[in-house]
Amino acid sequence: MEEMIETLPQHTCSWLKDKMTMYKYQDFWAIKRHLQGGIQAQQSFKAEPSDVFICSAPKTGTTWLKSLVFAIVTREKFDESTTPLLTKLAHECVPILEISQVKEHENNRKNSGFPLVATHFPYASLPKSVISSNCKIVYIYRNIKDVIVSNYHFRREAFKLPMEDAPFEEAFEEFYQGLSNFGPYWDHVLGYWKASLERPDSILLLKYEDLKRDPTSNLKRLADFIGYPFSVDEEKAGVVDNIIRFCSFENMSNLEVNKTGKPNGGTLENRLYYRKAKDGDWMNYFTDDMKEKIDKLTDEKFSGTGLVLK
Repeated sequence: MEEMIETLPQHTCSWLKDKMTMYKYQDFWAIKRHLQGGIQAQQSFKAEPSDVFICSAPKTGTTWLKSLVFAIVTREKFDESTTPLLTKLAHECVPILEISQVKEHENNRKNSGFPLVATHFPYASLPKSVISSNCKIVYIYRNIKDVIVSNYHFRREAFKLPMEDAPFEEAFEEFYQGLSNFGPYWDHVLGYWKASLERPDSILLLKYEDLKRDPTSNLKRLADFIGYPFSVDEEKAGVVDNIIRFCSFENMSNLEVNKTGKPNGGTLENRLYYRKAKDGDWMNYFTDDMKEKIDKLTDEKFSGTGLVLK
């Protein structure tokens, strides 16, 4: 497989001092490690109808959504004092398909009884069994300008580069050209959006900003959709509010595991997944020209869809 990947079109990110190379596969870009795991999953992963897939492009609210879904699905088994979210990063509680082994997901499903899987793969490149099994897919998307800024800081810090050594202007230009991990971002969003129109009972789209603005109704909608609805008694007892509070950025970012830990066998620090969680942070980085340029592109790509990503 490695030889095949080396034959694909390549792009090395100059703003990261050539420390990251992406490969173009099935019309999207990804680093080698993610491609290797993703292709293996395409070949051998067998989804079950009871599975819940958490899908997203990177830096769109994935960590928060994983925490919320995990808390919803496991609320009868764990409470706030026993949940694995206290001692593990959300990405360990809900492993990502293209990083962990296929066998790990099958064992996780069998041993824990929690049918949760995550992926950054575009809809068109999901393992065929994910579509044929008719399992539930929840997709989160976010304002493109905040995604660009979040991507910039995550990659820069992952490679331990100070801002003066990693020009934001170059990072912006690459993203604008569609050169981002699992990008182009607009194709990623549109792929899941189109699928949600065709399969509304199987695919739910959530907008990050909507989830922040009205977490209660969106959490209940999410729980209903994945088959773990809240009862009237649970709502009266404050279960919904407790999950929202526990999974909030303020709480999760202050847990010791998310301040100092590292994922199993990983090199990235957990704290990198908890930077700001703020809407509109892009205003601190974008020039007027950048804003005009990306807004024009966004208008062109999402015209007629009803999706607002700016």
